[in-house]
Amino acid sequence: MQQIVTLWNALDPRRRVIVGIATLAMFAAVLAMARMASTPGMALLYAGLEAGPAGEVVSALEQRGVTYEVRGGAIFVDAGRRDELRMTLASEGLPRNSAQGYELLDGLSGFGTTSQMFNAAYWRAKEGELARTIVSHPAVASARVHIAQTGTSPFRRDLRPTASVAVSASSGQITAAHARALKYLVASAVAGMSPDDVSVIDGNGELVGDTDRSPAGATDGLAETLRNRVERLLAARVGPGNAVVEVSVETVTRQESLRERVIDPESRVAISTDTEEREDASSGDGGGVTVASNLPEGDAGAESTTSQASETRERVNYEVSETERQIVEVPGAIKRLTVAVLVNGMATPDQNGEPVVTPRPEEELAALEQLVASAVGFDPARGDAITIKSMQFEQAQSAGTLADDSIFSGSGMDAMTLVQLVVLAVVVLVLGLFVVRPLLARPAGGAVQRLAAPDPATDTPPGSDEAPMALTGEIDTSEGDLAGMALISCTQGAAAPHGTDIRLPGADRSGTDPAERLRGLIGERREETVEILRTWLEGEEEHA
Repeated sequence: MQQIVTLWNALDPRRRVIVGIATLAMFAAVLAMARMASTPGMALLYAGLEAGPAGEVVSALEQRGVTYEVRGGAIFVDAGRRDELRMTLASEGLPRNSAQGYELLDGLSGFGTTSQMFNAAYWRAKEGELARTIVSHPAVASARVHIAQTGTSPFRRDLRPTASVAVSASSGQITAAHARALKYLVASAVAGMSPDDVSVIDGNGELVGDTDRSPAGATDGLAETLRNRVERLLAARVGPGNAVVEVSVETVTRQESLRERVIDPESRVAISTDTEEREDASSGDGGGVTVASNLPEGDAGAESTTSQASETRERVNYEVSETERQIVEVPGAIKRLTVAVLVNGMATPDQNGEPVVTPRPEEELAALEQLVASAVGFDPARGDAITIKSMQFEQAQSAGTLADDSIFSGSGMDAMTLVQLVVLAVVVLVLGLFVVRPLLARPAGGAVQRLAAPDPATDTPPGSDEAPMALTGEIDTSEGDLAGMALISCTQGAAAPHGTDIRLPGADRSGTDPAERLRGLIGERREETVEILRTWLEGEEEHA
């Protein structure tokens, strides 16, 4: 610590400012990198929440002391605790659905509540409960239900409630089957409503599952169903991805109503029989009128005659066989079906062991064609067609590179955290090597360091009883006895004036060259020599 204080006192004001700023900048960088390295990796907790549910989630996180970040409409938490927090918040019913259900009716009291207010609250609660039920499905991200209830009118008897459902899928799209299920769900919850009175709209603003108004959508759904059925059947034989199936369905797009009445005269049944019998009988005198009958005593020759007649009538009522039928053809009926199947060839090794793709045999293709015909409901009378070919598939080049496990995947640390730690280590190393070490190793430029006192046993000149004084590096400008000072000879063997031979302390006294002895002295006391020269140079700069 004393050395640091000495170094600080030896610096001029400009260097002190530079060193202070550099030290503060380095410490700030170290603190920033340490904070970045200690900050846990953030992972998405919830996204797409409304303001109310999002605020409840944030309040719950603050109560638990969990570190979180809000980025736009998303909430991020520590990646290690994300799953735990989701389960904990779910046990508390968070995040709550913005739609309220029957709890709206709890706030209504008998005083001050009219029938209109209660009806409005009831239908609002009904919409909220239906929305909750729909959102509970994993494939649905959000849902809104609107019910149009006109109420009772004494002048109209044909009023029926209608409903509309707006659904957003969490992944993919809402299928026609799912939309049909939603229609039945809403229609079953509202009295007097039929599934046809419910409309389902997806997140793209398109009508889903309305086959009556969209025959093309029904055709696409039927073709998709048949294609999946055939692909699943072929995958069991040729393997997944080795068969491509395309199904084209031509459906009836117009609606027709046919009424037919057939009478079969051969097929009759007697339902009643009416029989009528009639008999007529008559008697009288027979013979004709003659002359004798005009005489007074003449015999007229009269004869009696009798007549009888009978008649029988029979009437039979038959019921004739009659057949009457009415045929209604609605849009969507299959008019014609075509199926195209492309099957990949078989890979067989050649003489060199390399795989060679060859077409599949005709027997196998014929068997596959029979299976496909049975799966799609093939009807030759309808004009259906099935085409199966075996060809080699082209291998598609994958875009980019495959995702492999990194060397840090098993360490439990992500790459960004390791990069931050490496950068922090580099900053600390640079700070230690290029800032702290030069400051500690560099002597104070303005301080005068005194040389250590020479050893009297080795550095005392011969014939002198006084111990030599330590070198200070300062030039004594006081007047002295210059004539009595000894001169150091620059050549070997040269004597000093007045017969005095003065030698440098620590110099070799073996009669060598004085320059060599000076070099030896400088080599032995290098630091003291450098300080003396530096003091001289700084003194000259100040005088200049």
